Amino acid sequence: MRTNNVLGILFSNSNDETLPELTRLRTMGSVPYGCRYRLIDFPLSSMVNAGISKVGVITKANYRSLMDHLGMGKAWDLSRKREGLIFLPPFVGAGTGGNQTRIEGLRSAAEFLANSKEEFVVMSDCNIVCNFDYRALLQKHAESGAQITIACRRGPAPLYNTLRLQLDESTRVTEARLTAAADSNALYSLNIFVLRKSLLESLLREANAQGAGDYEFIQRNVNSLRIFGAETTEHARVIDSLQNYYDASLELLQPDVRRALFVPARPVFAKSQDDMPTIYGLRSVVNNCLVAEGCQIKGEARGSVIFRDVVIEKGASVKNCVLMQGSYISAGVTLESVIADKSVTIKPGKTLVGARNFPLYLGKKIVV
Repeated sequence: MRTNNVLGILFSNSNDETLPELTRLRTMGSVPYGCRYRLIDFPLSSMVNAGISKVGVITKANYRSLMDHLGMGKAWDLSRKREGLIFLPPFVGAGTGGNQTRIEGLRSAAEFLANSKEEFVVMSDCNIVCNFDYRALLQKHAESGAQITIACRRGPAPLYNTLRLQLDESTRVTEARLTAAADSNALYSLNIFVLRKSLLESLLREANAQGAGDYEFIQRNVNSLRIFGAETTEHARVIDSLQNYYDASLELLQPDVRRALFVPARPVFAKSQDDMPTIYGLRSVVNNCLVAEGCQIKGEARGSVIFRDVVIEKGASVKNCVLMQGSYISAGVTLESVIADKSVTIKPGKTLVGARNFPLYLGKKIVV
């Protein structure tokens, strides 16, 4: 399958409700992650690495920071006269609201789909931290003769409603259940779908006529369409709660996780920001941390993920924390198991302690 014949679709707001602390003022796709990235960087980079040169980003609300991050798509080589990166905000008319579901988002983007000349469509959410091999997925779709291919993974299922799949020996889907029940060994959909554009448009018309929800086009057609599962064993972390975000962030301190995510042959691209190198004080202590550029660390930092332009003053101690861009940790402060959103200020002498299984969250621009 020629990847320049494939249209990419990203749902930037899907599953916002599972991470309300971080998505109150931003989309799921623009949630900061790993010192310098946003969550959308991973699926978008995976598509670009597979040779997909036209990607539509469906948005619902709070997408200002997402637009600032993506810009015209230059960091992903998607700033082009034709094709490239296209924002698809909700169509809002009199008496209507913004997109609420993937189906409604696709309906709003119906004209974009109709005008696209690509034969195939690959769709993905933005809350999956994974360096995904879309070339292999598209190849499997072509070889299996599937009408729809669903990327799936076996393991602890997400906490939100998603499809749990059963496959036969040929990997054809025989059952698709929509549930949020706890399961430590489920075969669940990663919400990455491949299908022909013409089939997607037909299913959207059917959903519009019948009022079908997000996954009903799969469930209703298990027997009538050739729907196959493509199980992946690649490292993948589905962000479905603040705890999961915290765990996924600290996982980056493990070398094997970094090697699985940052594959030299499939780089993860992001908006570049020219900044000075991080400055470390003469008596500073930094142990097992990820530290972005532009920081000033004069105190102690252990087992933490530290974004750009963070200041940790002399006498401050930070342990097992996620400190986002522009955070200021004053002298004498003790932080443990804390997630500090952008531009948080902690005044001198404060002690804030969460737990590894219950991190303390500080909202954007809060002063403590």
